[in-house]
Amino acid sequence: MVKHIILWTLKEMSDSEKESVKAGIKEGLEGLKGKVPGLVDIKVITSGRLASSTADLMLDSSFESEEALKEYSKHPEHVAVADSKVRPYTASRSCLDFEV
Repeated sequence: MVKHIILWTLKEMSDSEKESVKAGIKEGLEGLKGKVPGLVDIKVITSGRLASSTADLMLDSSFESEEALKEYSKHPEHVAVADSKVRPYTASRSCLDFEV
């Protein structure tokens, strides 16, 4: 099993815009479950953020294997979500991939 964790910081925008963007990211990425081979679980954390946080939201996903993660990164449905709902609104991205 492989974990794929992403932390994003959003670009400067109003609080209401941030909430809308976070909801779109959550809906888009969580909607990939059952569509991408090898994707076991996917959750986007958008609420409950404490003041000590340095990121705005987190992706917590699990894959059957490292190969499945590589395929996910270029899967057309994932690329479409990333290009339309994530990349235009994020200022920074941190990634941690590891085997469990």
